Amino acid sequence: MDQHTETGTDAPSPELSIIIPVYNEPTNIGPVLRRLAANVRTPHEVLIVYDFDEDTTVPAVRAIQDQMPSVRLLRNKLGRGVLNAMKAGLAEARAPYLLITMADGSDEIELADRMVDLARNGADIVAASRYAKGGRQIGGPRLKRTLSRIAGMSLSWFRILPIHDATNNFRLYRRGYIQGVRIESTGGFELALELSVKAAVAGRTLAEIPTTWRDRSEGQSQFKLRAWLPRYARWYLFAVGARIGRRHFRP
Repeated sequence: MDQHTETGTDAPSPELSIIIPVYNEPTNIGPVLRRLAANVRTPHEVLIVYDFDEDTTVPAVRAIQDQMPSVRLLRNKLGRGVLNAMKAGLAEARAPYLLITMADGSDEIELADRMVDLARNGADIVAASRYAKGGRQIGGPRLKRTLSRIAGMSLSWFRILPIHDATNNFRLYRRGYIQGVRIESTGGFELALELSVKAAVAGRTLAEIPTTWRDRSEGQSQFKLRAWLPRYARWYLFAVGARIGRRHFRP
C-alpha cells in the first residue's frame, strides 16, 4: 500500500469500512463522527482520508481518536483530490462492505446498518437515493439539483439503472465488486455514476434506500459543476449506449 495509516491496524477485521474523504473540515468532522458512533451498530472502521499534513481536519480527528478507536487517519498518496482520496480509502479498507460518505454531514449516516442488510442479502451496490419514494433533497444549488434529478430519474424510467439516484456518492459497495472493476473516472464525484453503470451493465445487483440529503451548514463544497459536468455526461452516455446496443461490459 502507498498510503500511510494511523491507529487501529491490529484490530479485528470489521464488517463495514466507512470511508470519509476530507478537505479542511475541522468544524464538521467531530459532529459527523459522533453521529456515526451513536447510530451505526454494524462492527466498523472509519477511514478519514486526507491529502496533506496541513489539512485542518487532521488535528480535529486526532483530538477525539482516543474516544473513538474505530477511527483511522489515512494519508492519500495517490494524488490530491476527492477521487484519489476515495480510491485510497477503497484500497485500504479491510471490511467486506465499503461505505463512502462525506465529511460535511449532508448524508444520512443513520441508514448505514440498513444498507449493510441489503448488501448481506445480495446487493453489490446499495445507493442512498434522494429521488426514490420517501427520499428528498434539502438545499444545494438549484441547477445541480435539477440536473442530478433528471439524470437519475431518466436512467430509471428507461430501465437503464434499477435505482432512481445515479449521482449520490453516499453508496455502499461490496468489496468483491470493487476489487474486480477498473475505475476510469478522472474528476471525482462522477465515481458513483461510473461504478453504478458498470455494475448494471455487468449484470450485478443494485439496491436502493430512500434518504434525505441536506446541504452543508459549515464550510465550502468542493463540487465544481462546470468542470465535472462533461465527466458525468460521459458515463450517462455510456449507460444509454449500453442499453441501446445491449453491450456487455467486461470490468
